[in-house]
Amino acid sequence: MYRRLLAMLAFLMVAISLIAAPKKSEKKSSGPVPDKAYLQKIWDGWATLDPANTAQFYAPGQHTFFDIAPLKYDSWDEYQAGVKKVLADFKSAKLTVNDDAQLHPAGEYVWGTATVKEDAIMKSGKHEMATFRWTVVFTKQDGKWLIVHEHVSEPLS
Repeated sequence: MYRRLLAMLAFLMVAISLIAAPKKSEKKSSGPVPDKAYLQKIWDGWATLDPANTAQFYAPGQHTFFDIAPLKYDSWDEYQAGVKKVLADFKSAKLTVNDDAQLHPAGEYVWGTATVKEDAIMKSGKHEMATFRWTVVFTKQDGKWLIVHEHVSEPLS
């Protein structure tokens, strides 16, 4: 009888300790997270005016990307095809991530914000300068941080 009581007491203590154990609220991301240099690489890819040069930074599949024009894309394939048409009007571009870039690890994701300086020449010869707002969400796939959501916008003039 005494052994049964001890066994039940030990079982009860283990059960209570498992129930009372602190829960992990977030999965920690493994390895280094994106930094400002990584953000600049993405925009350097866009500055080539060929979306194929940025494909390596975007996750395939159904993801939402908001851009200046048109409004929304529902996958990287759609985004790449649509932006290619917009970029066809450009002769050159320089895109610089400003010093206000911030990155925030959040479990399996990293989200970031920045403003980006645009200095571009259109094929028509027009010089275009602007500052974009950029919000981006990364997740790690196959050991690489890829964009699964992006929002690029330009303030009204």
